[in-house]
Amino acid sequence: QVQLVESGGGLVQAGEPLRLSCAASGRIFSTYAVGWFRQAPGKEREFVAVVSWSEGTTYYADSVKGRFTISRDNDKHTVYLQMNGLKPDDTAVYYCAAAAGALSSSSYALPYPYDYWGQGTQVTVSS
Repeated sequence: QVQLVESGGGLVQAGEPLRLSCAASGRIFSTYAVGWFRQAPGKEREFVAVVSWSEGTTYYADSVKGRFTISRDNDKHTVYLQMNGLKPDDTAVYYCAAAAGALSSSSYALPYPYDYWGQGTQVTVSS
């Protein structure tokens, strides 16, 4: 089993930065990658970014590309999401998720390949 705990959410004004953390514990080395998803009220959960543990390969949703940066610290078993230039549309509950198997270009942005999920952290951006 793998446990994921998100932190760092909060209320910020538009344009301000925020950094989310996802601390992983348990059988971490059985996982291939960790991603961030978000879900706003009344909307489906959507992909934000993903990073692989070993190669550090990253992918981003078009809506956050150039503003968000995902990174990982293998020693601390932690994945970060640095969010700059936040907009009210970024308001959502942010979840980190770990995938046990390798992700493909056609699957990394979908929720189903991810086997473990955190409880989520609320990010609210005021205008």
